[in-house]
Amino acid sequence: MSGVQEQVEIKFRLHDGSDIGPRKYPAATRVATLKESILAQWPKEKENGPRTVNDLKLINAGKILENNNTLGECKSPICDLSGGITTMHVVVRPPSSEKLTEIC
Repeated sequence: MSGVQEQVEIKFRLHDGSDIGPRKYPAATRVATLKESILAQWPKEKENGPRTVNDLKLINAGKILENNNTLGECKSPICDLSGGITTMHVVVRPPSSEKLTEIC
């Protein structure tokens, strides 16, 4: 058995059609770690960027990925092309008004 870990090449498609990546990640990488990577690479010039990983949702093959899943667990037969780049869509939760007015 070889010690080489499977790598998945991913690019993240943002709402405006631009991309972050592509970049290779081990199949054991958790979705939460991918979101941290997106936060670190988020283009500073884009408005309404995410502030935390909770502001992000990743979608692959029409499914929202859960933070505790690994890339290996999220693989879809549709996206399983050897040597291909997987495109994941990034959805940013719109900023909510943090101060709600109360009606007395």
